[in-house]
Amino acid sequence: MHEFEALAFDHAPMGLALTEHRIIRTCNQTFADMFGYQKEMLIGKSFRLLYGSEEEFHQIRDIGLKPLSQSLPYTDERLMLRSDGSRIWCRFRARTLTPDIPLARTVLSFALIDDTRAGPTLTPRERDVLLLLSKGQTSKEMARVLGLSPRTVEDVRARLLKKFNVKNVAVLLGRFSGHRTTKQ
Repeated sequence: MHEFEALAFDHAPMGLALTEHRIIRTCNQTFADMFGYQKEMLIGKSFRLLYGSEEEFHQIRDIGLKPLSQSLPYTDERLMLRSDGSRIWCRFRARTLTPDIPLARTVLSFALIDDTRAGPTLTPRERDVLLLLSKGQTSKEMARVLGLSPRTVEDVRARLLKKFNVKNVAVLLGRFSGHRTTKQ
């Protein structure tokens, strides 16, 4: 890589990574700094390192596959895990270089939504419900999957709306898909 290209890549104002099958093959310094790692500590590692749980890592995998398989970029907002265990709220963007196998080679960007790293703190249950909401499941379906009552799922949904200061689930999910609504 030419010296100027290397400088531009490493110091881009957003975190950049190239992955193969969710393994980090290269990343820029901004990405490493954002997550609190040395670059060398990330290369060759699974993206699992940056998620709160194994379940979260696997559940989020399929969310953007459809647009990627159509050679479209995918965007959402998500909580990611830093090396010190704290969480950061990021805008995530992905573009595949291999639409037939979307995760075979993917270029990713991450931008902090809030420099204070203060994104909403979610419980594991809230993360579970949010992921299932993003898949279009009803409260009854989520209750079956999570082994809860539909009323408990409704309570968790209400807490999520309050935490994100939004009026309904459509606006909440819009925040995660990168689509902003004018009135929240």
